[in-house]
Amino acid sequence: MSERVFQTLTILAAVGSGVMGGLFFAYSTSVMGALGRVAPAGGIAAMQAVNVVIQNPVFFIAFFGPALLSLVLAAAALLGWHGGSAVAIYVGAAFYLAGIMAVTIAINVPMNNALMAVDPASAEGARYWATYLSNWTAWNHVRTVAGIAACVSYILALR
Repeated sequence: MSERVFQTLTILAAVGSGVMGGLFFAYSTSVMGALGRVAPAGGIAAMQAVNVVIQNPVFFIAFFGPALLSLVLAAAALLGWHGGSAVAIYVGAAFYLAGIMAVTIAINVPMNNALMAVDPASAEGARYWATYLSNWTAWNHVRTVAGIAACVSYILALR
């Protein structure tokens, strides 16, 4: 892998990580707070709609692209194609893969699936919503920090 290709992939990983960190930041600092201010039935229905709409090709590219780039860059660094930036590449990959991918797959998606199963107008839905709001948002903070940290790590790898 040439240095130019490695740098280009690192820039794309940095931008992608930053985009995802920014998306999660927006949810943590505004969207979830707004949904928590409306009646549970309205908040649940809105979040259920978001969970359907977000599953689209643009989001999937933005979400899975940096994960793939993280794997490619980590493998390239392991093979010595890193120009002295292997540690920053490994750190960026770890933040993205563990802090975004693993948290999303292991925690946020199962919570979203459970939310999709409740009737927004039910008492059960309202009870789950109260727990969902706080737990989902707390884990979303982790994804926010991980995305920003991955972005910074990839930028440092370019130095």
